[in-house]
Amino acid sequence: MIQVDRLAAFTLDRVERWHAVLVASYGHDLPGETVPTPVQISAAALRSRVARWTATVDGAVVGVASLRMFDDPDRARLGEVGLHVHPDHRRQGIGSRLLDTVIAHARADGRNSLVAEVAGDTPGVPFSEARGFTCVLSLTRLLLRLDDGTHKELAEAPHPGYRLVRWAGAAPDDLVEAFVVAKQAMTETPAGDEGFGGIHWSVKRVREMARTVADRGDGLYTVGVTSDADGTMAGFTEIVVPGGDPRRAIQYDTVVVAPHRGRGLGLWAKAAMLEWLRSERPDVREVETDNADTNRYMLAVNERLGFRPHGQTREYQVVLDS
Repeated sequence: MIQVDRLAAFTLDRVERWHAVLVASYGHDLPGETVPTPVQISAAALRSRVARWTATVDGAVVGVASLRMFDDPDRARLGEVGLHVHPDHRRQGIGSRLLDTVIAHARADGRNSLVAEVAGDTPGVPFSEARGFTCVLSLTRLLLRLDDGTHKELAEAPHPGYRLVRWAGAAPDDLVEAFVVAKQAMTETPAGDEGFGGIHWSVKRVREMARTVADRGDGLYTVGVTSDADGTMAGFTEIVVPGGDPRRAIQYDTVVVAPHRGRGLGLWAKAAMLEWLRSERPDVREVETDNADTNRYMLAVNERLGFRPHGQTREYQVVLDS
């Protein structure tokens, strides 16, 4: 018999069982992909607005599900679902039981829309579509091996009127306000037809984001481009190096603010970041990013840097009835 239980707290034993399901699920669907570590799972559990459930059969945890409930005014009725079932226990209704539980909780919390990230060519695709989720955004996953060459020439190319700045962890006090304005420009990045709602960035939010990354044991690195004319931040790129397995770094946001586009600043910042990683983090072997298929400019930048297709990811969304 399938038993679904909500987790009020994450004990060490629960984290280990949750992690074991993820290891099995990733190993079956995405062999070779980096699995969140127990430390990262525990840190994510500190989010005050994430509910979690486990599914057990004969006392063994065979499925896990989470619901993140956003508090932003523009996303106050949106939830984000995460769901994994051990490959040995699929097609037994476990995923459906977990999703039904998540949806019931989302409705009770006033959510009217759910989103989920699903890797392409995995069982998550037909499962999501069978449950009424619609693909609203397709992304190409890209991978770059740092030992395939350097980007020194691109990183050192002159860009009159601009200069590079960089920092690890939280943005320094003298740059944080300019950084916030540039982060807000992410809302202009070309994407698909998703209605995920926007994020309003503030000094408090960027500080919290940096603290969340640090609490997971990960390293956050940022390269910014500032304008000599007015001191504003014309663009930036962020990379996170996982603490548990630093061999594959993960690209976070990259943006060039609208008035400064068309000058190669995105390519410059990303090349400088790759060179910084080579010198600062020799334990990093490769960098993974994803690219909305509609964002042709950034795809061209990534291809110029040597990123190659590594897979597909789809963002799914479902509108809940009353």
